[in-house]
Amino acid sequence: MSDASDVTKAAVVTPVRVAIALCLLAPFVAMLWVGSYSKTDPVFIGIPFFYWYQMLWVLLSTALTMTAYQLWQRDQRARKAAASASGGAAK
Repeated sequence: MSDASDVTKAAVVTPVRVAIALCLLAPFVAMLWVGSYSKTDPVFIGIPFFYWYQMLWVLLSTALTMTAYQLWQRDQRARKAAASASGGAAK
């Protein structure tokens, strides 16, 4: 059986985890809010706003996902280091 303290440690909301959630949620919200980009002006190098805005979010989503992954990896390393420093077994 798992210890109750393991469950509470896993459910801790930290600022890093909030930043990860925001990085992953921002592109989702931006693309669902169609009213913000359903127009043709301003045109960028002949491409209507509707299209270049979406293509910009492809690049932004990639950068945000990579950032979220790096933050997650750093958070996991810190948790394992803290668990081994406190004498607990790192999982």
